[in-house]
Amino acid sequence: MIKDLKLDILAIAAHPDDVELSCAGTLAKEASRGKKTGILDLTRGELGTRGSATIRDAEAARAAQILKLSMRENLGFKDGFFTNDESHQLKIIKIIRKYRPEIVLCNAVQDRHPDHAKGSELASVSCFLAGLRKIETTLDGAVQEAWRPKFVYHYIQWQDLEPDVVVDITGFMDVKLEAVAAYSSQFHDPTSDEPMTPISSKNFFDSIKYRAANLGRIVSVEYGEGFTVERYPVVDSLFDLK
Repeated sequence: MIKDLKLDILAIAAHPDDVELSCAGTLAKEASRGKKTGILDLTRGELGTRGSATIRDAEAARAAQILKLSMRENLGFKDGFFTNDESHQLKIIKIIRKYRPEIVLCNAVQDRHPDHAKGSELASVSCFLAGLRKIETTLDGAVQEAWRPKFVYHYIQWQDLEPDVVVDITGFMDVKLEAVAAYSSQFHDPTSDEPMTPISSKNFFDSIKYRAANLGRIVSVEYGEGFTVERYPVVDSLFDLK
């Protein structure tokens, strides 16, 4: 990875593949515009019914290449058992201060998997605390400077939450699907002997595209990805809105 890399967008996820399913189109679009994007996975998804942590590590690396990420790291928190406490917060704070993202994208504020809501709150709290100078962290023996992202948004996952902001990802749907398909252990594969799960059905994989198409239909574009906000976005003029 690039030394002293500063990110434009950092997406934080409870599990590898959370980002790909939810906001990969947004990351791919911004990377195509020259923005520096990255993903921080909190766990290795080791409790997943299908595959293994080692397999998912390789799949995440492949997805990172597809999305042209500038960085991807995994904090190795315990899947299913991480909590929003000081020790977990400090590890995320170090990453936020290391890469100094302008925007952070977090898990859905509520969802079917309890790790998603936990990850959402943990990431959001860490973003705020990272801006407090009296919380001291070090990296490679040097004291880190405080850094707070300008914007924190939450992507939408299993539940059809009402978005506050929709990003037009027209032209990037194929990249999103390719990044999701990199997790071949998790999603639809008629030749697999692994147990069926709610996300391994053909219907689920097809839903990735038709959900994006439906959101796009509502906002008059081909495909969209939705986000909820913690505070109201501000524009200089009503004419900035599409």
